[in-house]
Amino acid sequence: MRRRTHERHTLDEVGWLRASVLGANDGIVSTSSLILGVAAAHSAHNNILLSGAAGLVAGAMSMAIGEYVSVHSQADSEAAAIAQEKDELRDDYAGERHELTDIYVRRGLDLDLAKKVAQQLMDHDALGAHARDELGLTPHSIARPLQAALSSAASFSAGSAVPLLAVAFTSPRYLFAATVAASLLCLLVLGGVAAKVAGARVAAGALRVALWSALAMGVTAAAGALLGTEL
Repeated sequence: MRRRTHERHTLDEVGWLRASVLGANDGIVSTSSLILGVAAAHSAHNNILLSGAAGLVAGAMSMAIGEYVSVHSQADSEAAAIAQEKDELRDDYAGERHELTDIYVRRGLDLDLAKKVAQQLMDHDALGAHARDELGLTPHSIARPLQAALSSAASFSAGSAVPLLAVAFTSPRYLFAATVAASLLCLLVLGGVAAKVAGARVAAGALRVALWSALAMGVTAAAGALLGTEL
């Protein structure tokens, strides 16, 4: 008989994957769009490279600060909820046990079993049981502001490096085509990987990311060409 193993689901990976892919996508799209917009305005090669580098740094800092503030607010809310739960356990332990019992009954346990489960879990770790089953907090889901900020900055920088390197190692004559090709290729790969890990259709995920990103690049390039003509 073949030994049965636990099934491996991808849902736990979707959160960090989504954040990483979004950060890299933002880096590629925003920096490549900036580069194409400046290039379409007939700027010098050095100015295009400088604009791309400035876009990388500014974007990475913006991502890091925005993510830190957002996740820190979430962490504050979680801490306040846990503190409130501590007070409620101290002031009304029996009421909290009844509340946990009701949660398990709503999930499908009969009343007697729900009472036993609630009692045993609270005897083991009352605060942990309520944090997990009442508040929906687990060690894996707890907000980590600094980690989120660093991850966002790193993923954005990695994405931004793609069009920036294309500019750095391409002659001005082929700069436009090289930036578009390198950016769209990486976007296709990122979209496909994200879809694969999430269990979605790879081709659809890759094309969706690439097409919308191409639209953003085209609009920015058109704006740069228009402004470059008028100025």
